[in-house]
Amino acid sequence: MKSTKLKKSFYQRDTTTVARELLGKRLVHIVNGKRLSGIITETEAYLGVTDRGCHTFGNRKTKRTEPMYLPGGHSYVYLIYGIYDCLNVVTQKQDIPEAVLIRALEPCEGLSFMAKARKLKTFDPENKKHLWSLTTGPGKLAQAMKITRDHNSLLLTDDTLFIEDIGAKIKNSEIVASPRIGIDYAQEAKHWELRFTLKDHYFLSKKV
Repeated sequence: MKSTKLKKSFYQRDTTTVARELLGKRLVHIVNGKRLSGIITETEAYLGVTDRGCHTFGNRKTKRTEPMYLPGGHSYVYLIYGIYDCLNVVTQKQDIPEAVLIRALEPCEGLSFMAKARKLKTFDPENKKHLWSLTTGPGKLAQAMKITRDHNSLLLTDDTLFIEDIGAKIKNSEIVASPRIGIDYAQEAKHWELRFTLKDHYFLSKKV
């Protein structure tokens, strides 16, 4: 099946639905004419003003979170630990500040380029463990895919950074829901099962 770029209408829906349906889609970044890509294997939904795990909890609006108030279909890239950039896709309609964090990919195209971007000293594209180290984790995948805060607030329907439907049919039974990672501060929200992974997939940031 020919791949098709996701449209704005895909993103401008219920955030949990988008998070689940992004699994099996392909994230693409064009860098100097070269395609870097990977299949999305792990996501997390962040539900805006009522979600203590979300940057916009309580309707918080700062320079950092402004992209989340854009219409669904924009990128939201933020820095964690002062080191790593993380890619999110904004969902819902304008001024409903929700998003989906892309947590892991199965790398597909541009593997050697990704390894160089990740500064891996040893890399064999035939070695599954080496491939796993490229894009399993939101900071790692952004580094490998050359996604930085320069790519914040971009339309994901343009031709530089986008997500494709490659025809993969993911059944509900193939998706595992579990609590999100690294939000122990979020009180009751830390228990919400808004992390979605492809069942038993090798390319996950952390086993369920």
